[in-house]
Amino acid sequence: MPLRKHRCRFKSYEHCFTAAEAVDWLHELLRCSQNFGPEVTRKQTVQLLKKFLKNHVIEDIKGKWGQEDFEDNRHLYRFPPSSPLKPYPKKPPYQKDVIKFPEWNDPAPGTSQENIPVRPVVMNSEMWYKRHSIAIGEVPACRLVHRRQLTEANVEEIWKSMTLSYLQKILGLDSLEEILDIKLVNSKFIIHNVYSVSKQGVVILDDKSKELPHWVLSAMKCLANWPNCSDLKQPMYLGFEKDVFKTIADYYGHLKEPLLTFHLFDAFVSVLGLLQKEKVAVEAFQICCLLLPPENRRKLQLLMRMMARICLNKEMPPLCDGFGTRTLMVQTFSRCILCSKDEVDLDELLAARLVTFLMDNYQEILKVPLDLQTSIEERVAHLRRVQIKYPGADMDITLSAPSFCRQISPEEFEYQRSYGSQEPLAALLEEVITDAKLSSKEKKKKLKQFQKSYPEVYQERFPTPESEALLFPEKPKPKPQLLMWALKKPFQPFQRTRSFRM
Repeated sequence: MPLRKHRCRFKSYEHCFTAAEAVDWLHELLRCSQNFGPEVTRKQTVQLLKKFLKNHVIEDIKGKWGQEDFEDNRHLYRFPPSSPLKPYPKKPPYQKDVIKFPEWNDPAPGTSQENIPVRPVVMNSEMWYKRHSIAIGEVPACRLVHRRQLTEANVEEIWKSMTLSYLQKILGLDSLEEILDIKLVNSKFIIHNVYSVSKQGVVILDDKSKELPHWVLSAMKCLANWPNCSDLKQPMYLGFEKDVFKTIADYYGHLKEPLLTFHLFDAFVSVLGLLQKEKVAVEAFQICCLLLPPENRRKLQLLMRMMARICLNKEMPPLCDGFGTRTLMVQTFSRCILCSKDEVDLDELLAARLVTFLMDNYQEILKVPLDLQTSIEERVAHLRRVQIKYPGADMDITLSAPSFCRQISPEEFEYQRSYGSQEPLAALLEEVITDAKLSSKEKKKKLKQFQKSYPEVYQERFPTPESEALLFPEKPKPKPQLLMWALKKPFQPFQRTRSFRM
């Protein structure tokens, strides 16, 4: 809105505007907007500016606000110096724990790893012989070991954790605790919304008592298929379509909870900040809608399909005088779709933005994200896959098969096990001893570290302190030099030999 200097009662005010100028400018903006249309009246614009004044979007030139006394006159207004919006929640300064996926070998809840006996790994000559004989193909026998059977609870936890991780990645948050209570997310809802769907993609409910009433569903089909209704016995009269629409609006208006639920309000509002990136916003809305209870998702799907068809139907008579069809749909159903538990005046604007975006992209948003479904199904299949184990490989240790193996005798194996690891250490010790680049101080320091880490190897190289002393022979200490002043006569006090007096 353009701001300029105004004069009122012999006083000048900078960067302000009159009420009439605000109405002119906002009215023209709403008429040209695709979300409102040319049907917006000047009176409706004044009502919107009253809401702006009430919510401190604008204020009186003297800083007054909060009272709905905005009128189309020459009264001066200005924008407040501080934003009326609530501050966005700040990200925590530290990295929070990432949602952990349950593994197939995780212990059941209530068991402790401390009490589970563990067999020590002992690699004797027989075990060594078996593994190497298998590696070169002498023992081709193997067996299939089935992994622990995944329970229904395990599968549900995988769906929940991977879905929330996917949403966290799209939103770019370190944690979902700021916008969502993870404990209230029901994994059964996610699985039902993915698999229990019709050919049209609409959720099928197991509990028929939670279905839409038959009369509401008939009314929605009537308006969605207008004028392709094949039921000729249906009573038709002037204003019939308005009464049918009012019936649907009354039913949705008396719901105990909005379709997107109070619990997921902050999650959907956070996605509204991504509307500039349409593809990312659609993906985020897809995940959020999967978290809905199945009955809410079904009602939302049927409602959005009806609203979109009514808006695109050019033969539909006006359902309300003074409002365009699109504007009427947004104003009528926005509150029953999105609403916070603690009512805030700005909720209407947030709900209007969300419903408008849903109407334009409802077919993509209310589809099951195939990437997420595929990744979760592959994860579950991997955890259920059998594992091949060879004889002698019963311990939880995996050895990489060498490219070539030579069979050795048990005596040679015992010798290699005892002395094979000491030879490289002895060579390393000799390298430190013979290194001429190291100073005596650095060499002593490295030898002390070696002696602390490998005392047996060090003891074998230096069995006695004398052998160690030979490495660092003591240098002869230089004799102290006689000072020249010590040869002179002892110090004598100063004696004046002559008088300085004239």
